[in-house]
Amino acid sequence: MRTAEQIFEFISKQKVAFIGSVDDDGFPNMKAMLMPRKIDGSCFYFSTNTSSMRIAQYRKNPKASVYFFNKGRFRYEGVMLTGTMEVLEDAQIKEEIWQTGDTMFYKKGVNDPDYCVLRFTASKGRHYCDLKTESFEL
Repeated sequence: MRTAEQIFEFISKQKVAFIGSVDDDGFPNMKAMLMPRKIDGSCFYFSTNTSSMRIAQYRKNPKASVYFFNKGRFRYEGVMLTGTMEVLEDAQIKEEIWQTGDTMFYKKGVNDPDYCVLRFTASKGRHYCDLKTESFEL
């Protein structure tokens, strides 16, 4: 069994995350995202557009999942986390995770009304590696 530290170390090395939301009909929706801008314990912070479909879904139903994986030449490893997603629009967290290149997506800068932060709080997860799957609580 992997420790929480080993799982979070694995997560921190990945370049892409897949986030899951629930649509109005109760179906899961997945989207590839750049890695979280910040990881604080079991909270993961992503930047995104306020106007996106995902934001509306999370506001209606905060249930969410995030999946990280690495496909090596001979080994596949993946971690799925489940929990809740919050939409944050306060200036402090927006400034904290803002990066210089973000003006490419948010023309009005850190105060652009179409810029917001998603905070995913994981409560449990599943880890897969070497044909073994294990569940864990956070």
